[in-house]
Amino acid sequence: MSEKTHDQLYDEVLEVLDKLRPFLQRDGGDVDLVDVEDGIVKLKLLGACGGCPSSTITLKAGIERALFEEVEGVEEVVQVF
Repeated sequence: MSEKTHDQLYDEVLEVLDKLRPFLQRDGGDVDLVDVEDGIVKLKLLGACGGCPSSTITLKAGIERALFEEVEGVEEVVQVF
């Protein structure tokens, strides 16, 4: 199987984030996809999520797990500021 292009991977990640977005927005937050580079998804947490003490848990246990399950090629999710 060939590797996905940057645009394919980006679009698939964005699709998963769009499914998760309502849960973040319900708590006053949001997420912005900054880039996908070499399997590393770079996200910026916005609103209440940006300064929340639980943002690391949201990022790793929530968003990263969903991306691992649904998007082949994702190796890690990192938060950028």
